[in-house]
This record gives sequence, structure tokens and C-alpha cells, in this order.
Amino acid sequence: MIDALVGGKLFKTPEERRSGSGKTFVVANVRAADGDGEGLFINVVAFSDSAKVALLALEDGDSVSLAGTLKIGTYEARDGSVKPSVSMVASKIWAFEMIS
Repeated sequence: MIDALVGGKLFKTPEERRSGSGKTFVVANVRAADGDGEGLFINVVAFSDSAKVALLALEDGDSVSLAGTLKIGTYEARDGSVKPSVSMVASKIWAFEMIS
């Protein structure tokens, strides 16, 4: 695992879910730009109470920064190409509001 700081925008509103053992967690998807400016989706899960509360306060399109452990892999897309798969267990969340 890699300790990472990721910044991007939420893609969909985060959702709270419950495990088979009854514990709650929050899932989210963040769209971040890679070094070439391409969009990369990061699947995020939060287990700590503070991270869960912070994610649940956000909505689709909000800017967010997350710190946590990052896992990088690959998957085969429908067209047969190999794509990156990035997931994060977030421990800290920072959100930014636009002030007009």
C-alpha cells in the first residue's frame, strides 16, 4: 500500500453502507487528473467516524482532498484494453467550498 494525498471532484454523492457484521462504512468515487490531464477514477472507502461524517457531508461535484492508503492495480475493459484501477482507504478528508 502507498500513503497518498489525492485531490479531485466527487463523482456521485457518497453513500453509507453496512457490512455483513453490521458495521457502517462510506463509499465514494473521486475523479482526479493524472499527470497527462486525463481523468482517473478512484474508488474510496472510509471506515473512521470522522472520515465517514466528512464524506457524507459532501455532494456530487464537490472538490475534495483525501489522505489514506492507495492501492493501484489494473482491470480489463470491455474493449479488451487494460486500464488502471485505483482504490483508497481514506483516513482524512478535506473539502472546499466556493465563496461567491
